[in-house]
Amino acid sequence: MSFFAVIMAGGVGKRFWPQSRRVTPKQLLPIAGEDSMLRMTVDRLKNVTDAEHIMIITNSEQEKAIRQECPELPENNILIEPEGKNTAPAIGLAAIIIQHRDPEAVMGVFPADHFIKDVDAFADSIKQGIKVAEDMKGLVTFGVVPTRPATGYGYIQFHDRTNPDEPIYAVKAFAEKPDYGTAKLFLKSGDFVWNSGMFVWQVDTVLKSYQDYLPEIWDSLDNIKGAIDKPVWDSVLTVEWATLRSISIDYGVMEKAKNVYVVRVEFPWNDVGSWDAVHEMHEKDSKNNVSKGDVIFQSAGNNLVYAEGKTVVMYGVDDMVVIDTKDALLIIPRGDTESVKEIVDNFEKEKRDTLL
Repeated sequence: MSFFAVIMAGGVGKRFWPQSRRVTPKQLLPIAGEDSMLRMTVDRLKNVTDAEHIMIITNSEQEKAIRQECPELPENNILIEPEGKNTAPAIGLAAIIIQHRDPEAVMGVFPADHFIKDVDAFADSIKQGIKVAEDMKGLVTFGVVPTRPATGYGYIQFHDRTNPDEPIYAVKAFAEKPDYGTAKLFLKSGDFVWNSGMFVWQVDTVLKSYQDYLPEIWDSLDNIKGAIDKPVWDSVLTVEWATLRSISIDYGVMEKAKNVYVVRVEFPWNDVGSWDAVHEMHEKDSKNNVSKGDVIFQSAGNNLVYAEGKTVVMYGVDDMVVIDTKDALLIIPRGDTESVKEIVDNFEKEKRDTLL
């Protein structure tokens, strides 16, 4: 059995503007430490498989930077989507390429921008998932034990432990991001975990699920598969990709399939979904401030400040996010940073390309 780890790295990271841009998005930034989020993800996966079996799926705008960031990966392990079509088409594309290389392979899918500090616990959980994928011929996801009634995560409800000695359960249902009251009920029930967006399955198992639940996408993937390693690859991929609908793997497959299992994990996990999440995950000073660069706090608390190239002084200001870059400055209250995506969406509508 060979294990291929596929990293999803095509996102723009709009919520991390002004640092995150189209060419240098969130996953290529050192948001969680000295290394980029992508670099940390690749290094984490090297505890589960070797570099020859780590693949990254991205877009043409980010291809050059990703190749520079991960020079140890084989050239043909960087897969380029012609256009962003959400996770189901992207995962399907990786799956047919892996199946072409090894029909009996097990495949894992991992976002490029998660922060997981306990690498050993992560590796142990992935190995548990691989075993379930092989033994049960199922689709395996990973559910993080909730530490608070979070409203920014999807949830997974589980039942029926598959083995009394292992934290592996059959999945009962998937739940969308809840309101606060519902999230509190989820925690109280004890049978819900956060949906981490990480998956493991045998490649033939997941492609069978595409045939069952996304037949029109499967037909295109099958046509694309016939062009692998042939001169017509680029043209066939471009034509077929244009016909695909945009749909997530969760909606398209996971919520419909019957053979779904969840590995319940307890290691600290953060999907780093906003500047507020960055404040939560970093070490703070005595006034609960987080800073990077030349920042001075006076009578100020609970702030996140990134200074790039100039000194930033925070005086008498609380609960703010300040992100200063060479060409833009973001000032927004903590708790409202999800709105940064809306700000960037408006830049796109107004065609302010220099800000993107």
